[in-house]
Amino acid sequence: MNTATTLLAAAEPHSQKVTDWADRIGWVVGLLLFIALMYWLMRQGWKWRGSLQSDLPELPAPPDDPGAQRLTMTGRYHGSTTAGQWLDRIVARGLGVRSRAQLSLTDAGLDVVRRGAQSFFVPAASLRGARLDKGIAGKVLTEGGLLVVTWEHGGRLIDSGFRSERAADHPAWVEAVDSLTTTTREGAR
Repeated sequence: MNTATTLLAAAEPHSQKVTDWADRIGWVVGLLLFIALMYWLMRQGWKWRGSLQSDLPELPAPPDDPGAQRLTMTGRYHGSTTAGQWLDRIVARGLGVRSRAQLSLTDAGLDVVRRGAQSFFVPAASLRGARLDKGIAGKVLTEGGLLVVTWEHGGRLIDSGFRSERAADHPAWVEAVDSLTTTTREGAR
């Protein structure tokens, strides 16, 4: 090579192309559209499940005189499922919405007051029992970390999952709910 060619080659810029902005913007927009599509599909599935469960009647309101209070608990409501099928979430009537909750067990039944979601009441005659479990649709904890209350509404058995701020309270709740169901069944005879 002669000197003139070397000087011309050195004068031209030779830096590598670092970013192709059009390509990068296209990928980001595509990813955002994909995320929006997935969110929309999940929302449509939630609505579809709610329409399939639309035969579930309105939830009862608490009575004016609930009777003597047996237990109270503050914690989280994790959702409701068809009894015995811990992955079959019930979303109708707001039962699928997780929320903070305050539970009160009285002689009249179980009052579930939820923040940011529809509260509900389970009459004592509808309670079927309680147990400690490790999971309910969308929430899995250690063994015995979840209080599951089984109740009947509209001809359907429902499991509702709760977690107290103090998990040590759960066994007392199982005993109290089972005692109330036994008392109610004996009184109905």
